[in-house]
Amino acid sequence: MTDLDHYIRAATRDNTRLSYRAAVEHFESHWGGFLPATADSVARYLVDYANTLSVNTLRQRLAGLAAWHLDQGFPDPTKAPHVKKVLKGIAELHPVVPKQAKPIQLDQLTLLVSSFDHFIETGSPKEALQSIRDKALLLIGFWRAFRSDELARLSVEHIQAESGKGMDIFVPRSKGDHSRLGRRYKAPALKQLCPVEAYLDWVSAAQIKVGPVFRSINRWGHISEDALHPASIIGIIQQCCSRADIDEANLFSSHSLRRGFATWANAQGWDTKSLMEYVGWKDVQSAMRYIDSPDPFAQYRTETGIATVIAPIEQDEQKTIQTLLEVLLVLEPYSKLSKRTDRAKKLIEGYCLSPLSMNKVNLEGRHYEIMVEHSDYDSLDEILDELLHRMHEIASENQCMLEVSVRDPRTDKHWD
Repeated sequence: MTDLDHYIRAATRDNTRLSYRAAVEHFESHWGGFLPATADSVARYLVDYANTLSVNTLRQRLAGLAAWHLDQGFPDPTKAPHVKKVLKGIAELHPVVPKQAKPIQLDQLTLLVSSFDHFIETGSPKEALQSIRDKALLLIGFWRAFRSDELARLSVEHIQAESGKGMDIFVPRSKGDHSRLGRRYKAPALKQLCPVEAYLDWVSAAQIKVGPVFRSINRWGHISEDALHPASIIGIIQQCCSRADIDEANLFSSHSLRRGFATWANAQGWDTKSLMEYVGWKDVQSAMRYIDSPDPFAQYRTETGIATVIAPIEQDEQKTIQTLLEVLLVLEPYSKLSKRTDRAKKLIEGYCLSPLSMNKVNLEGRHYEIMVEHSDYDSLDEILDELLHRMHEIASENQCMLEVSVRDPRTDKHWD
């Protein structure tokens, strides 16, 4: 490779090159197109995948095809007027409606606790132990509105709990703590649905003195030394809801605890400032996304506190920014005989998206929402560059082609 080639290659990020190559391979190998392409063939290609691929993914495919034609010195067929019209028509006829995690309501939390108590009393030793753990997990997660990564990071030596009084929780590291100073949280002792008693019962039953609070339990009832992976908490919540006969258990996620608490607090009359301070949100819009209320005027009343919230946030020297991003991805195997697509998808969800508060927008697993906390927009670019690189690595390791695009819906900026 000459110096000129080296610098030209450096002008395009690895993730972009991989994505463009995958786009060309998909057009040729999967659809059966020929290169160089005509505008008509590109338009037919878009039509054939209008029902299965998102508009952003189709845009990414076009970008890959455009890059190939320009690199090879051919006219770019993707810029033809009727190709643009076809893409615009697909966007009009196939809109994507964002979905949010279903909140766990207080009455559902009561059903869950009743289910836990039932299995604690009548289940096998393993079922009883799991129920004690899950009861503590859900009650702490609900009343503290913790994310799954925060629950996974809880450590016994950083928690002080006293029956009937409350608990003090220190989280030494979280996604929004760029200064690495940690943060303390208080959790109340309650007469019902008490997180303090549930925590004390769990660490006593598991005989945990140091290390992670929440750990996996194997088929023989042995407790791991390692913390639960944040991605596994989604499955635990769904399994618990299913066992408690709560409808649509598959729609719950780790966000359900946080949304459930925010909805409850809003119904109790909490203003925005109080809710944000309690949960730790620094972005008003983040708080509003988590509030789910049947009262059409509840959001208006809540937003009356916005003006008093913004001022102190702007004065915070260690301000962090929370950005909600859309992720669109499609995985396809290199060979039709390969069966590793599902594995690649689970790994990407578990190790790349779930730590960023992943929310599945559709059940097919192509459209996600993630929340990225960053100090400035330069750091956001770095975070997403690393995220995309890791996703492409996982896809490649599992013999899959990955089409992925990250979009900020507020600015329409794309990363790929």
